[in-house]
Amino acid sequence: MAVVVKVQTDSFDAGDLLNALTGQDSSCGAVASFIGQVRGGDDLVALELEHYPGVTEQALGRIADEAVRRWSLGEAVIIHRVGRMAVGEPIVFVGASAPHRRAALEATSFMIDILKTQAPFWKREHTISGSHWVEPRPGDDEAASAWLTGEKESTA
Repeated sequence: MAVVVKVQTDSFDAGDLLNALTGQDSSCGAVASFIGQVRGGDDLVALELEHYPGVTEQALGRIADEAVRRWSLGEAVIIHRVGRMAVGEPIVFVGASAPHRRAALEATSFMIDILKTQAPFWKREHTISGSHWVEPRPGDDEAASAWLTGEKESTA
């Protein structure tokens, strides 16, 4: 079992990350991933993310470790970017390999839902008319809470 966690300013190649997960563990028959990118709209020009170095990586590591434990993953990967990113650029890659598809899919969903609320990132939107900090979305809290309270159960 392996956990890979990185916070970086550079972009990443999601295909390379997915290929690195594939075929690494012969006991894993499933690989699942999620790629988040800067969504356009509302005159958005760019998104800027800040983080708390060291603390953010530890938080992401705990999330990945928990996913490995819950779903007996072969590997869990979280790559998250910080800095300024234009519309369409990738922000986050979350991936998991597991013996079965449901475990890989659920673990990936768990990691992205939990990191949205438990990893210390701050978002600032840059629009044509100015900049503002983004408040957390209530839906993110609800999604994370469902995993933490057992409303979403692992079926692996």
